Amino acid sequence: MNELDVVGVRVEMPSNQPIVLLREVGGDRYLPIWIGPGEATAIAFAQQGMAPPRPLTHDLFKDVLEALGQELTEVRITDLREGVFYAELVFAGGVEVSARPSDAIALALRTGTPIYGSDGVLDDAGIAIPDEQEDEVEKFREFLDQISPEDFGTNSQ
Repeated sequence: MNELDVVGVRVEMPSNQPIVLLREVGGDRYLPIWIGPGEATAIAFAQQGMAPPRPLTHDLFKDVLEALGQELTEVRITDLREGVFYAELVFAGGVEVSARPSDAIALALRTGTPIYGSDGVLDDAGIAIPDEQEDEVEKFREFLDQISPEDFGTNSQ
């Protein structure tokens, strides 16, 4: 397993499909995962430290974990089959629960939980971006600084 950082969320054109981009810590691979608009909003809210007036599903899940005294210890992006990514939530007692990567990432950002990607997933879907292309990634980061969750056109009630 390789630790991953969340670079951010953006909308891929022309399909208008949100994407979350993860970066391998200590490596040069990036992992793009296409996600839904609701999850894009949830991830963007968490990255920007925004608290909605009413808790989103991921905020609620975090609150329930805290109320029950459960700790999410890691999120793992474990597999890629037929274009679909799979993830697991790993809890302090060793319990593992299957999850969509977008939900797992949104929860990890809210709880400060590390995110890991399997070697197989990074080998199959990771995109190596050498240092000389890092300026393109910087442009992506600048783009992320200019967007807000409202840009995804979802209603977060």
